[in-house]
Amino acid sequence: MKKYHFIAVGGAVMHNLALALVKKGDHVTGSDDEIYEPSRTRLAKAGILPAEYGWFPEKITSALDGIILGMHARIDNPELIKAQELGIPVYSFPEFIYNQSQDKKRVVIAGSHGKTSITAIILHVLKDLNIDFDYLVGAQIEGFDLMVKLSDAPVIVIEGDEYLTSPLDRRPKFFHYHHDIVLVSGIAWDHFNVFPDFNVYKDQFLKLMNQTPPTGELIYCEVDPLVKEAAEKSSMSGRKTPYQAHPAEVMHGKTFLKTDKGLVQIGIFGDHNLQNLQGAMEVCRVLGVTKRQFYESIPKFKGAAKRQEILAENESGILFRDFAHAPSKLKATVNAVKNQFPDRRLIAVQELHTYSSLNKEFLPNYADCMKETDVAIIYLNPHAAALKKLELMDQDTLREGFKRPDLMLFTESQALKDYLLAQNYSNTNLLLMSSGNYDNLDLEPLKAKFN
Repeated sequence: MKKYHFIAVGGAVMHNLALALVKKGDHVTGSDDEIYEPSRTRLAKAGILPAEYGWFPEKITSALDGIILGMHARIDNPELIKAQELGIPVYSFPEFIYNQSQDKKRVVIAGSHGKTSITAIILHVLKDLNIDFDYLVGAQIEGFDLMVKLSDAPVIVIEGDEYLTSPLDRRPKFFHYHHDIVLVSGIAWDHFNVFPDFNVYKDQFLKLMNQTPPTGELIYCEVDPLVKEAAEKSSMSGRKTPYQAHPAEVMHGKTFLKTDKGLVQIGIFGDHNLQNLQGAMEVCRVLGVTKRQFYESIPKFKGAAKRQEILAENESGILFRDFAHAPSKLKATVNAVKNQFPDRRLIAVQELHTYSSLNKEFLPNYADCMKETDVAIIYLNPHAAALKKLELMDQDTLREGFKRPDLMLFTESQALKDYLLAQNYSNTNLLLMSSGNYDNLDLEPLKAKFN
């Protein structure tokens, strides 16, 4: 049994990693200055919720085998300083994942969009086929209790994020996994606060590709011009496998894959999801899954949480929730829903919540992202903008940035709720897109409109 202490244990991936280690049999403690749901309840159930919020250097002793440092912590954190004084190994969570998986085949799924969906498909298929594997994924997935699993499995599938590693390490997380197989799904400017220069952002993916060992494989979406350019420029000597959207057709609001054995109905839709599915199929091939096995498993896949997630539906309308926030994700999600249901009115609500999306300089990247929606709505939380020390954009500014002269802006959650509840949803889909929660908007009355 190893002993680990988590600094900033309340984060989404951090608390899942802590729970995974408890499940593995290790001794785990942690600290944080704030812990929200569902982390709080899950940590409490496992018996590792800190007794009080704050940082306590006395928790750090030489008996610890390692410290796992969350991105939320600062470099002057008193527990971190104590650990450094005692010479205790300090890991960021990607460094720790690599430390625990050096003897495994490491598959990393990277890209500005589609990472979670692709990883979720792979995990679903492997589990369905009873193949032993470990994983790290960035969202809760149906059929999996945790977002992290560490065991003696011979393979680990990792969702590789390009965001910063830790307060001590300003490099993208995905460099630390030292992949054998890497998939790159797309490159579209994100994390404007960390990568204000788009060329620097693009270079991270080229560097990742170049890390591929001679015995490894790069799987890349050739439909994305920036991914294709990077793959062709890459100096790696391993195998390069391009992919594009899996052939499919839409009938009566349902998507069917075209296969050599006939049509196969699936529960996801849209060009990007068909690209994601094909990319996942290529990874599964590397892991020994046949086409037949993949096609038999994929109809049971319902999607990752908050990725075109159906909250409620009836015969003439669907209420969708999606994590989309960056321009490429927003446009892909809007277009997918409209193309799947071309005869239905589409009301789309986008909450601008991240630093990039709330930044006026980044706004032109959203041009035409909501072109296909019939009603375009933006929600801004003034408190979120103030916390990031950014100017609250007005409706005219947003209309110019999105190139939608009829775009509507709401800055109060209750006003948005009142408007949405007043709408007639006959032959209408409602698409809610955000990495936040519209300032705790109660979705139950909206769900009732579709029952």
